[in-house]
Amino acid sequence: MKRPVEIQTDQPESVEIKVIGKSGQISLGKKYAGKTLRLERRTDGTVVLTPVAMVPESQLWTLEEPHRSRIYRGLAWAARTAPRETDLDTFLERTALNGGSRRRRRS
Repeated sequence: MKRPVEIQTDQPESVEIKVIGKSGQISLGKKYAGKTLRLERRTDGTVVLTPVAMVPESQLWTLEEPHRSRIYRGLAWAARTAPRETDLDTFLERTALNGGSRRRRRS
């Protein structure tokens, strides 16, 4: 099976020359202050920095199925559903009748 060829078509937003200081550091500017970057050292000597987001191990489950799809469905529902005030008395009655606060699963 042939592997697809990846062609990079991204054009740089800007190109700068940076001098690495004696301690091995460079300044990328305030735009990247506090960001987490992945450092990729290529065999040809090229260095690529890519902004990344770190996910705590305790939240990795949110990226796996079926949880991921359920989260996206919930976010889509929230985006298209107008907020409304909850009648707490009705809510408490429903939860008491259903044996607690656990929701029934929809089919």
